[in-house]
Amino acid sequence: MYTPSSSMPLRAATAALVLALGVAAPASALPGGGRTPQSIIDAQSDAPPQLKGVDVQEHLGELAALETAFTDSSGRPVQLRDVLPRTRPVLLTLVYYNCPLLCNLVINEQIRTMRELGLVLGKDYEAVTVSIDPQDTPAQSLERRRRHLQSMGLPETAPWHFLTGTQENIQQLADAVGYKYTYDASTRQYVHPAVVMVLTPEGAISRYLYGTSFQPKDMKLALLEAAGGRVGTSFDRIVLTCFKYDTATRRYGFYIFGFLRIGALMVFGALASMLAYYWRRELKKGTAA
Repeated sequence: MYTPSSSMPLRAATAALVLALGVAAPASALPGGGRTPQSIIDAQSDAPPQLKGVDVQEHLGELAALETAFTDSSGRPVQLRDVLPRTRPVLLTLVYYNCPLLCNLVINEQIRTMRELGLVLGKDYEAVTVSIDPQDTPAQSLERRRRHLQSMGLPETAPWHFLTGTQENIQQLADAVGYKYTYDASTRQYVHPAVVMVLTPEGAISRYLYGTSFQPKDMKLALLEAAGGRVGTSFDRIVLTCFKYDTATRRYGFYIFGFLRIGALMVFGALASMLAYYWRRELKKGTAA
């Protein structure tokens, strides 16, 4: 006869069996195919809704969508490849002109760092700034360009290009460089990362510099590295061998093997000079005899 008391062991055994099957079965065999509903993922995310999707996915070594079409500060249609020098590295920034805070912090810090580089804009490197807001205009580009160049004490002919474009072309460039941003309709603002990208003369992505505070050493070494050592002084190229980019800290740190190589070269040079001195002295003695 079925009674509650006699069914207790059966219930326990059944529960244990179900639990064991659940543990042993693959996630795809469980209800829902093992996929966590997106609503649960969103609820568990620490990022506020307006920051979701904002990120930088590094595309090192890849070209920066050189065929994308933009408009420069004079109103002239250009492609990105048209404003790249092909002989010098480039600092690339993606901002928008009506940004209330972050874009200004990035650009102002970029300007401060550029002043302290020891490199010359137009001779050693160039700069390109692209607006991510399709509503921004060439007139705004011209005003920002003039203001920033004046703050650096540079003429208006200096090669810092400010570009605007359509949503399609802006998105194409952003995707190519891994710049993930979003538009927050509630505040009517773009939410975006703070980063300056360093391109090679050919337009490939060489390095990402993050944050709103840049070390002149990091930016200078990134430019030298992007240029393959073709810019700067001979001393700069020697210094480049003594530093190495640390992907964990995203900074350039001392590279001990670089110092050892330079030390070995200095010792070799000293020995060669000493041997040359003694060889010449012995040669003079032989001639005098």
